[in-house]
Parts: sequence; C-alpha cells; structure tokens
Amino acid sequence: MTNILKSSLLLMGAALVFTACSDDRGSNPTLVQPTTFVLNTPAYANAGIDLAESSSVNFTWSQPDYGGFPVATTYTMQLSTTDTWTVSYADELADESGETVCNYYVVDEAFASCKASLDATELAKALQVLNKYEAENVPESQIVYVRLRAEAKGTEPILSNTVTVNVKPYYIELKPAAPVLWYFVGSGIANNDWDVSAVGAGLIPLLPVPDSDYDANGNGTISYTGFFPGGCQFKFVRDFGSWDAQMNYTNVDSPNDDLISDLDGDNHNIGINNDGYYQVDMNTATSKITITKLDITPSVYDMITTPGSHQGWDAGSDPMTPITEAIENHSWYVDITFDANAPSDGGIKFANGSWDVNWGGSAFPLGVGVGGGPNILFKEGSYRVYFNDITGVYYFIEQ
Repeated sequence: MTNILKSSLLLMGAALVFTACSDDRGSNPTLVQPTTFVLNTPAYANAGIDLAESSSVNFTWSQPDYGGFPVATTYTMQLSTTDTWTVSYADELADESGETVCNYYVVDEAFASCKASLDATELAKALQVLNKYEAENVPESQIVYVRLRAEAKGTEPILSNTVTVNVKPYYIELKPAAPVLWYFVGSGIANNDWDVSAVGAGLIPLLPVPDSDYDANGNGTISYTGFFPGGCQFKFVRDFGSWDAQMNYTNVDSPNDDLISDLDGDNHNIGINNDGYYQVDMNTATSKITITKLDITPSVYDMITTPGSHQGWDAGSDPMTPITEAIENHSWYVDITFDANAPSDGGIKFANGSWDVNWGGSAFPLGVGVGGGPNILFKEGSYRVYFNDITGVYYFIEQ
C-alpha cells in the first residue's frame, strides 16, 4: 500500500512538473519573423466597381504568423496600376524638380485590425495620382493592384500577396495639400480639460502663417499667440479624437527652463512657468516647437462677429465662438456657408460687435486682418473659420 502511495505521489509530481513546464512555455511565447501574409481577394474583385457611385471598397486579410499568438500590428495599404512598386507618391512629391514619377500610392489611413473599408474617393484620388487622367480621357475600367504592409514591434515589416480589383475611375482635380493643423490640449487652457474630441471641447488650433511655404504634404510652420496662466500644462495632437499623433516637451527646440518645464516625466507635458502672452510656433515638417514670451498687452474682447454681404453687414450679429473658456480668450471660430448668389459687393470682415473695431484683409482663404482693412472677398462654399484677435490671422477651411 505504501509503495502504491509513493508511486501515485511520484506520478502526480511528474504531472505537476509537466504542467508547470507546459504553462511556462505558453506564458513565454517566442516572437518569430514571418515572411508574408494573406490579403484575401474580394468577392467583387472583377465586378467593375463604379467609384463615383460607391462609398467604400472593403478588404480583409489574415494576421501574419508571429508565433501562433496575437501581436499588435499596423497595416498600410499600397495601390498600383502597373504592379510596380519602386517609386512611391511620397517620393514624387519630395522631388522639387518634378522629374520623379510614382508607380505606387500609399493610402494615408493605417489599420489596426484585419479588415479595411477604403474610402472610394481615396481610391479614385490614388488612380488620378498614378495615371494622371485628363478630364475628357478617363477609361471606363481600370485594374488596380493592391497589397498590404504589416509592421509589428520587434519584427521587420513584411508585405502581403497582391490582389487585383477592377474599378471604374473618375476624374479628380488634384489640389495642393492644405496646411496641416495641430491642436493644443491640456489643463489651464481651452476648457481646462484633456478633451481631444473637437475644437471648443478641449482643442485650440495653431494656424498657418500667411506668406509661408508649405510642402506638397501641407507641412510647414503653424503658430498660435495667446495668454497662458502659470502652471498650465499641455501637449499637441494632430487628429480629432486621437492621441496617436502627438508632440510634447521632447519636441521643443532649445527649451528654456526659466520659461517652460517638463511637468511629467512619462507624458512630457509642456508646462508654462509664469503668466504671460506667448507665441508658439510649430514646424510640422521637422517636428520642432519654439515657445517665445511676448511683451504685449492686447485688448480683450467679449465678442467677435462676422458681418458681411452674406448677412447684410450687421456688425452686431453672427458671433464667433470663443475657443478658450478657462482663461483669457483670443482665438475664435465659426462655421459659415456663403451662397452662390452673394451680392456684387460680397465680402466679410471681423468686428467686436460694432464697427468701432473691425478687421479686414485682401487675401482669401488665409490672411492677416488689419484694423479697418478691406472686405475679405470670399468664395462660394461652406467653411470653418478661425480668427486670432491678437495677430489678426484668419483662416477659412472649406468643409
């Protein structure tokens, strides 16, 4: 009986050791480098999708095998009309001589799951970029070659197989990229909350600098001038509702410890040490931020309005919304639609609720308003309008 008991205990011990080793192997998986993964051929691949009549084009794929377990992976989609992948559209844009011609296009949006709903307009734009259609010479059908690039931490990027999709393209007039905006978010500014959902919720825009140069991707210098209370802290985000693209204290160029501080070693929030007016410049091409204290005492307005021919030149109505609620405000916004039938004396100005103080300018959609300046001659359309009452900078962004 004793021997039987001893044998049973030995077997149980061996089983426990085996289980422990098995569990240990399961809890310490080995990350491996895959070579490719599968992009599925859509069921509609040969249907000839009419891009002008479609909202999106859907794709699915399998996750690369990184060792038999899930790994956070970022996927980007590449498109070609020749199945050639040597020169990207970014390469073409970077060549100021204009001699470089791309043969593939990388979709701006990145994907985190194994499916994508690609905007049909984005696909149409890619085809315009690649084939440079003339308005009167767009083909009835076009074969598009599609592949994916996968990136995961600790591994080298890999490419999927290529699939083909037949579509009906349409002409798109390619315009220079508008300047890319970034936004403050933090405590002691805007509405005193770390809310990245929208301007007016927690974001303050940095605006383009009139007469500055911006590259083909819309990168260059953007700026904000306003009041900052001592002890406030903030960082910058690019996209509404997302923390993925951000800049912080680590991007400040030659930080002045007497002026600003790194208030959080993990998140690197920028802290303003003392009350005052500051100019914040961001070069989005180099990801560099410069902060300068200004010796100014600007006027503070309770109201800024947008009188013009679209509303009968009434300086007392159509107010803009102050962006900053927590502190002294100098940044404003409003959404406006200009009718195609605007009067011949069409134009718009900014005022403080009366004609006693008003700003006008000669440029559209971006310019500097000056006191008593000319009417800003707008164009038909719907716009989000930003205005800074210290610098006079205004920016009409077509929606």
